[in-house]
Amino acid sequence: MVLASSGDVQLDYDRSGSGPPLLLIMGMSGTALHWGEPFLGRLQRDFDVIAYDHRGVGASTPLGGPLTIAQLAEDASRLLTALEIDSAHVLGISMGGMIAQELALTHPGQVRTLTLGSTACGGPGSTPPHPSVLEGLTEAMMSGDRMRALRAGWEVNVSQAFRDDEDAYAAFLALAERRAVAVPVIVAQLQACMAHDTSGRLHELVPPTLVVHGSEDQMLPVQNGRQIAALVEGSRLEILDRTGHMFVWEHPERSAELLRAHAAVPA
Repeated sequence: MVLASSGDVQLDYDRSGSGPPLLLIMGMSGTALHWGEPFLGRLQRDFDVIAYDHRGVGASTPLGGPLTIAQLAEDASRLLTALEIDSAHVLGISMGGMIAQELALTHPGQVRTLTLGSTACGGPGSTPPHPSVLEGLTEAMMSGDRMRALRAGWEVNVSQAFRDDEDAYAAFLALAERRAVAVPVIVAQLQACMAHDTSGRLHELVPPTLVVHGSEDQMLPVQNGRQIAALVEGSRLEILDRTGHMFVWEHPERSAELLRAHAAVPA
């Protein structure tokens, strides 16, 4: 990966494939690697794919204080500018979906189409994870047992059926070994997510919007996807049955097909 200056922040990014530009915005505790090769490989056939690490992650500029979703959206906007991309198709997942909402609201001209995956808009009517989910994750992260923390993260991010796929879990572990995210960064990202609220502004969204959510999402329950789709005029809602938070891992081919169709890229 290489660094691009985003204002006073440098972001580590990878660019691959060919076609119209597609900016991938990763979620909390994730890295650019967490999109997974099966999903990225399918996207690279049709898009110029840009995946990057947020500040505080990987080789990007270290975290220098509290985070806000608006701040992270400015990072994304400035990355596109640094890469001399006037506008791109944008996919944000989880926290990345919150960032994508803010990006599309504040810089609509930079977003050709918007895909919001496994995310929430915050505010009234938003559905948080069950307290047991956050309690379990927090206990695992604070236990000092890294393998326990990774396993807990895996199990709440995928569906019941997928969590026992040991090959998939091994791939997940391998990515964690290649690039870890520090606990203080995860905590700062969580605080940014908790303060996020675009619920009163989503009616202002200009780009064509696709909302994708797994029916078994434990991190951000599927009611959040339904709420966003109801607030964004003309949006399309795609609920993936028996699927967890990391739907691009469980259904890489279907996820790539949805993006291709939304961006109107010929098959």
